[in-house]
Amino acid sequence: MAVLVIGLAPFAGSAAAEEVTIGTLPVTGQIYMLTGQGGNVGLLVGADGTFLIDDQYAPLTDKILAAIKAVGGEQPKFLINTHYHADHTGGNENLGRSGSLIFSHDNVRERLVGDSYLATFKMKSPAAAPQGLPVVTFGEDLSFHLNGETVHAIHVPHAHTDGDSFIHFQSANVIHAGDIFFNGFYPFIDVPHGGSLKGMIQATERILALADKQTKIIPGHGPLADKAQLTRYRHMLGVAYERLRELRVAGKTVDEAVAAKPLADLEETWGHGLFTGDRWIELVYAGVY
Repeated sequence: MAVLVIGLAPFAGSAAAEEVTIGTLPVTGQIYMLTGQGGNVGLLVGADGTFLIDDQYAPLTDKILAAIKAVGGEQPKFLINTHYHADHTGGNENLGRSGSLIFSHDNVRERLVGDSYLATFKMKSPAAAPQGLPVVTFGEDLSFHLNGETVHAIHVPHAHTDGDSFIHFQSANVIHAGDIFFNGFYPFIDVPHGGSLKGMIQATERILALADKQTKIIPGHGPLADKAQLTRYRHMLGVAYERLRELRVAGKTVDEAVAAKPLADLEETWGHGLFTGDRWIELVYAGVY
């Protein structure tokens, strides 16, 4: 199933972890993108300490740490979660216990304090242990200054969830988009937990406003991207929103919207990842307003 490949389904534990290889992609300078099982990880290493963006699943922590050490990093000094989903926060407890200071938007901590359930993937996540909770939270923006870099965490409301942030490495011209950006396929939008298609569009536009032709963009899922790829993704989201909103205004039910096939011409390009167009409409329609 595609969800297993992309990394949003429940992780099967240590046995599955043995089959996962952590890939390390140099982005620029001392910034790297790590891949494995779950959301793409961002990494900045340097003399001031290691800065980590997301941490995939708990059974992969040792492999992620090994990948960090292989490029000259150490135990992460700072860890920031782009949102609360388990494929981005599953390693929090391991890293928190070993000394990493965890940061997130306020709503991420609120979600992690309690149990959660993603009906789309039939995925239950228990409340995080105290060591896995963010100890520093913010409402809008937060800045870090280390390793010769200014790093901005920027909150965008009601996008993929109600607690998303993207991370901007100002000097390096790199952006980690979190799950605002699924590169090459329809994105999962967690409507029951505050996400919306309109919010995804607005969040994508905020990232585009900071990007230029040289910007390298780490998506939450999918390969490393540039502004042109994010622009195409934004166009797809906008086309989908306008067509679905027209159906909502006309009073169409979700079943009627699916039957109308409003995304048929987008399917060949965008419908081969997590969801077909029909399934995606079922998931996002309630969040179209």
